[in-house]
Amino acid sequence: MTSAITLNHYLVVSGLLFALGILGVIVRRNALVIFMALEMNLNAANLALIAFSKFNQKLDGQVFVFFIIAIAAAEVAVGLAIIVALFRRKQTVSVSELTSLRL
Repeated sequence: MTSAITLNHYLVVSGLLFALGILGVIVRRNALVIFMALEMNLNAANLALIAFSKFNQKLDGQVFVFFIIAIAAAEVAVGLAIIVALFRRKQTVSVSELTSLRL
């Protein structure tokens, strides 16, 4: 018995990844883990775009994902630089201890 992977399979996996990312943002208090959970949300959206692109036989979604990944790379560089600067100043990356916007 062979079962073909349908669009629904991809969307379920994408939805689960997105839900795990949202849960990680809500539950965790470590800035680095929150940052990784946000990246998981971005990758879940990318998976959905790729799936729609594949099943509609158009390359528009794949081109869009290419630009999203390029922007995400810049976002990671800036985000990690901010987290490192916070750690150097406060000696912690716990969000609950970082209550002030002033460094």
